[in-house]
Amino acid sequence: MNDTYKSGFVAIIGRPNVGKSTLMNQLIGQKIAITSSKAQTTRNRIQTVYTSDEGQIVFLDTPGINRAKNKLGEYMLKVAEGTLNEVDVVMWIVEATTFIGAGERYIIEQLERVKTPIIIVVNKIDAVSEEEVFKAISTYKDACSHAEIVPVSALKGKNKDELIKTLFKYLPYGPQFYDEDTITDQPERQIVSELIREQALRLLDKEIPHGIAVVIDSMKERPNGRLMDIDATIICERDSHKGIIIGKQGAMLKKIGSNARYGIEQLLDTHVNLKLWVKVKKDWRDTDTLLRNYGYKMDES
Repeated sequence: MNDTYKSGFVAIIGRPNVGKSTLMNQLIGQKIAITSSKAQTTRNRIQTVYTSDEGQIVFLDTPGINRAKNKLGEYMLKVAEGTLNEVDVVMWIVEATTFIGAGERYIIEQLERVKTPIIIVVNKIDAVSEEEVFKAISTYKDACSHAEIVPVSALKGKNKDELIKTLFKYLPYGPQFYDEDTITDQPERQIVSELIREQALRLLDKEIPHGIAVVIDSMKERPNGRLMDIDATIICERDSHKGIIIGKQGAMLKKIGSNARYGIEQLLDTHVNLKLWVKVKKDWRDTDTLLRNYGYKMDES
C-alpha cells in the first residue's frame, strides 16, 4: 500500500443545470463534458481524470437526478443513483440559494441511504452576494448535517484548489489508476457526438433538444493526417422537428455543424470536414433497441 499517494472515485451529482459538467471541465482543465442551459445535457456517466503529485481523482459525471418520465429518463436515473455506492466520495453540486425544492429534497433522500462521504459544493457564488453564499451554506448544513460544504464558482474557477484539497482529504491511499496524460475514458467518437449534440442543445428551442441523439456514422483520417472526415446523423422524434433542425435552406443544420466543428477541431487537434444528416425515429427514447443503438446501455447498473 502506497501511504503517500491517494487515489479514488468521486461521483458528481445534482439536479440538471446546476453546473456539474462545467465544474468537471474546470477541475480537469479541459472540455470533455458538454454544457447547456437545458435539462438532460449529460445522459451517460462520463469518467474523467485529475492527476497531481498528491494523487489521482477519477470523476464520474452523472446525469442530473430527476424523477423519470420515459425509458431514457429511467436509464439516466439508474446511472446516477447506481453510482452513489460505488465511489469513495459523493460531490453534490447545488446553487447558492436558500430555497431547497422538491428536486433537492429527492436527492437528500437518496443521500441518506448511502454511507459514502458527501461534499456539498455550493456553485455559482460569482452570481450572488457573500451574504447570500453564507445563507446558502447554512441552509444546506441544516438539510444535510453530515456533509462538508465548499463554495465555488465553476464558471470562474474560484475556490477550485480548496475543493481539490477537500476531496483528497476523503480519498484512500492507493495506486494510480490511469497514466498522467489520461483525462477521460470516453472514446473520441463519443465525445465528438456529444459536441455535436451540445450545439443542437444550444441552438434549438424548447422541447426539440430532449428528443435528439447523435450517431457518428464514420470518422476517417485522410492519408496526409491533416484532415478528419466525420459523417454524423442527428436523430429526432418527429418530422416537424426534422424540418426545424435542418432549417430554412439548411441554415440551422449548417450552423450546428459549423459551431460543432470548432470544438471537434480543438479536441482532435486537426482540421475537420463534418457532414451532418437528420433522421426521424419516432419514440426512440422509449424503445430499448434504439436506446442501445444510440449508446444508452439499458442493462448497465
